[in-house]
Amino acid sequence: MIILSNGHSFEYLASSGALGFDGQGWPWEKPLKWLGLLDPSLFTVVIKTLTWYPTKGNLRWYNPLGSIRLIRNGVVNAVGLSNPGIDRWCREVAPRLDFSYPPLIASIASDSLLHLQGMAERLNDFDFMGMELNTSCPTSESGLIGDDDAAQKIIERCETVKRFSRFPLILKLSVTHDLEAIVPAVEGMVDAFSINSVPWARIFPDKRSPLAALGGGGVSGKAAQPFTWKTVELLSQKTKVPVIGPSIWEFSDIAKLRQLGAKAIGFGSIFLRYPWRPTLFVRRDRKERKK
Repeated sequence: MIILSNGHSFEYLASSGALGFDGQGWPWEKPLKWLGLLDPSLFTVVIKTLTWYPTKGNLRWYNPLGSIRLIRNGVVNAVGLSNPGIDRWCREVAPRLDFSYPPLIASIASDSLLHLQGMAERLNDFDFMGMELNTSCPTSESGLIGDDDAAQKIIERCETVKRFSRFPLILKLSVTHDLEAIVPAVEGMVDAFSINSVPWARIFPDKRSPLAALGGGGVSGKAAQPFTWKTVELLSQKTKVPVIGPSIWEFSDIAKLRQLGAKAIGFGSIFLRYPWRPTLFVRRDRKERKK
């Protein structure tokens, strides 16, 4: 379990975007909710990442799964930072939310410190549990992947959000980031680390991505575990800041991530491939841990 600096805690996390912009799931998942196979209330939910301006990305309402491909033991997605922008979200989505059911964590991204400040200040008006700073989207310039100055830019973004947000800060990193430079510099600012999907080329350097036309995308699920789990172990050894374990695919993965040092479990792309599994896994895990 991760206990945040404001006293809130969580053990199971629905990763950014897994359950949409409101934490209740995407429209096509409603039948699963009606059947009790998807229960958002079991999770602390990170809403899909917001940006200052509306961002088109690769998500299309008429073909919501067009920027996603199922691969063996995982998912590759190039959705990007598709979102309505901070103003529209605050105006149209926020007023209808119950921020405690399920508990919600905001997520923001920008390559502008001024925009990060503005978003942090705007979101202070709502009753979020925490704030995630996304610095690792595989299909966005704001993801800072392959940028020589990425470490310093990430540190500056953390400083900005920490200064202007009233919420505990979760930093979303990539396995490609220079953790040796970033982690010591942000330890006093962040309450937890999360880990994003892995750029396609990092896992399959000699194979063309099925979403190459959309930038390649990020790989998640079991196929990403050798990369993301290594990062969990590394972070757990290098810092006392708790780490959220990603890339859950089978129930046994929960115990394996805890052995590597993860203090909370994050469910991401598994919602795309097997949207009922996170609910079943959490129910089973809670039952078994009570024995």
